[in-house]
Formats: sequence, C-alpha cells, structure tokens
Amino acid sequence: MYNILFFGDSLTAGYGLKDAKTESLPALVQQKIDAEKLPYHVINGGLSGDTSAGGLFRLDYWTNRPIHIFVLELGINDIIRGISPKTTYKNLQLIINKVKLKFPDIKLALLGMEIPPFIPGPFAAEFRAIFRKLADDNQMAFVPFYLAGVAGKAHLNLPDMLHPSADGYHIMADNVWPVLRKLL
Repeated sequence: MYNILFFGDSLTAGYGLKDAKTESLPALVQQKIDAEKLPYHVINGGLSGDTSAGGLFRLDYWTNRPIHIFVLELGINDIIRGISPKTTYKNLQLIINKVKLKFPDIKLALLGMEIPPFIPGPFAAEFRAIFRKLADDNQMAFVPFYLAGVAGKAHLNLPDMLHPSADGYHIMADNVWPVLRKLL
C-alpha cells in the first residue's frame, strides 16, 4: 500500500461539509482509487485557516510516515492575510524541499490558486505566477486553479462563497483526478 498525502488548508480539510471524511477532495480521490482497485491510501492533512508558514511548521508531523505522493495546496490564506507572494513562494519551496529531502523518490503535485475577485491589490498576477513557477522548478504535476469551475458559483459553494459544497468538491475531484492519476 502506498500513501498519498494531501497537505493544505480548509480546501483540503473539507471545511463546512456535513461529512469531510466522505465529501472532501481527499475522500473523493480515495473513492476513485478504490473504484480502480489501486493500492493507494489517501491521507487528509488539511487544516482550516492554515498558511504557508503554518504548513511549514506542521509538516514534520505529517511526514512521520512513508509518503509516496505529496499533494500541496496552500497559499490562499496567505494572500487573505496580506502576506506577500514572495514570502508565500519561499515557504512553499521550503515545504517542497523538506519533503524531497525526506523522500527523494516522492512524486509531487501542486494545486494552484488564484486571487478571489473581492480581494484587491497589485499582486494578483504575482500570486498566480508563484504556483506555475513552483510546479515548473520542482517538476510537479500541476492543477493551475484548484477551484476551476466552482469559484464564484453560489450553487457549488457554502453560503460564505469561499468554501465549496459537496457538489463543488465533486467537480474539483473530477478536475484533479486526471492530473493525479498520471502519478499513480
């Protein structure tokens, strides 16, 4: 059995879902894996509200077991808190470096984010670009916008319009699965 660690924030944890153990993205990916009878176990390392710095701080706990595929989803809470994209990039690269150092043969995937339209600021393009650069520099499988097809659609989000509903997560899983499936 091989382990896949999804490491992220509320969008990984499944914040606001009735049953994150069955409705979150990691859970839906596990269902797809099980349907194909593949020898992988998905671990949900999501923490609501987490930042790239917080992820760096808690990484050792999650990598204290064998990990074969590492899926990184962090950064949007940084921008909400006004942390510069340069700092977010540095922290995410440090996370990737630590994972690669501990597991030299690990396969990596990155779930990219974009700035929500209600957050103004001159660094929206800079923020979006850090994900492509990280993916390219580290030869990571890449989903450019994790919330593609879901962001801004009321019927696919919780009332806060920040977190996907169970239906939204199904669309996200369908977007992520083809990229992740190539790593299995």
